[in-house]
Order: sequence, then structure tokens, then C-alpha cells
Amino acid sequence: MIRSGQSHILAIGGGSFRPSPRYSFMEASSLLRYGLDLTGQDRPKLGLLATATGDAADWLLKMYGAFAGWDVEVSHLTVFPMPNVPDPKAWILEQDMIYVSGGSVANLMALWRLHGLDEAFEEAWRAGVVLTGQSAGALCWHVGGNTDSFGPELRPWSDGLALLPYSCGVHYDSDPQRRALLQESVAAGELPGGYAADEGVGLHYVGTEFIQAVSVEPGGAAYRLEHDGDGGVKEFRIEPRLLTP
Repeated sequence: MIRSGQSHILAIGGGSFRPSPRYSFMEASSLLRYGLDLTGQDRPKLGLLATATGDAADWLLKMYGAFAGWDVEVSHLTVFPMPNVPDPKAWILEQDMIYVSGGSVANLMALWRLHGLDEAFEEAWRAGVVLTGQSAGALCWHVGGNTDSFGPELRPWSDGLALLPYSCGVHYDSDPQRRALLQESVAAGELPGGYAADEGVGLHYVGTEFIQAVSVEPGGAAYRLEHDGDGGVKEFRIEPRLLTP
């Protein structure tokens, strides 16, 4: 398979899927079209993972339905009650793009490491497989962020794959706890500086370099967080490129 030779990650703050105005199911948003375009393939292979939901069948069905009518070859990987494919690493490397759902990022990482998927994803990323996901599926590629994996009160979390050497903020404009806690965690040195995304906004990295933010929400934004050198944090707004529906 010919790939671009570049390593892409598209970390989405939320809003990968939307209610269809015409049908009863969800539709994939333009954020995922943007990710698929990064593969450079006419009919890309799209691999779905719902590990963060415990491989919930309803989530997998919703994701399959969301790509109805798209020119993609969709398959999925589960680990409950056992992997559904003979060689999960080979399956990952065969995909052009991986999409990881939201849910519990702490449980997701524990299961990925148990099954050796952490190493498989790093190899796939270096080989040019586009890695995408929202919420837990965005946090996982970074050093960490904040999560409700342990209960309704958010906690800092720093056990991600760290393919990207940054913290990550998701649901940044829809959950008021998240912004304050991420700023506190970066200021205290619990997490490195990083990037955050509002609902409907994706963070696009090539290698480990942040390239741009993209959005399906007019008015949505991304943010850069940095230590200020005096026990605090600086936050800079990043205007995203608005995608067509």
C-alpha cells in the first residue's frame, strides 16, 4: 500500500457524528472526511474502535451507519470477549485511517496495553496510517489531559500513548470543568503544555507538529496552552479553518 510517508493525527474535541436531517441515524461530519482525505486513497480502509465504551455494539452500529453512502471500506476491532480478528496488529497496519470513539480513556489504555495495541498504533502512525478519534479517542494519542474515567469529578490523567508530547483538552466549550482543570494541571506541572479543542473542532498534527485546527462549527476554536514561567499558564486562541458541510 502506498502512503504519503507522513504521520497524521486528527484529535477531535467532539462532534465527529451528527444527527441526520433526513434519516434516523447519525451522519459522519466533515471532520472525518478531512481525516479520510489525508490518507490519499480513493477508497480508504477505515478501522473503527469502540474500546473506550467496552466495545458497545450500539456504538459500533452507529459508526457503521454514519458512513453509509461514503466510498470507504469499513471494518472494526474489538477485544471483548476476545479479539475479533486473528492478528490485531496486522489489522491495524492494514487500515488507512483509524477512528477511536469516546468513552473511558483510562480503560481504553489499559486494554490496549494488555493486548499490545499500544505498540501496534505507534508502528501504524510511523507507517502513515491516519489516527483519529474524539474525546477519549483524541486524548489517547497525547501525554494526557483530564478525564471522567474514574467518576463524575474530572481528574488529571497522564498515561496516554504520548505519540504527541502535549496535553490535550476536549469538549472545551461544552464542559466548564475541563478548561479550568486543564489550565490548573498545566500550571502545576502535572501535564505538559498542549492544545485543546471546542466541540466540532479537530487538531491536526503532522508528526509531532501541530499544523492547524479545522472546524465544522462557526465560532468554534482551538487553543494552545503554555507554562508562563511563573506558576501559571498562558492560553492562546487558534482560529480554525472552517470546513464545508
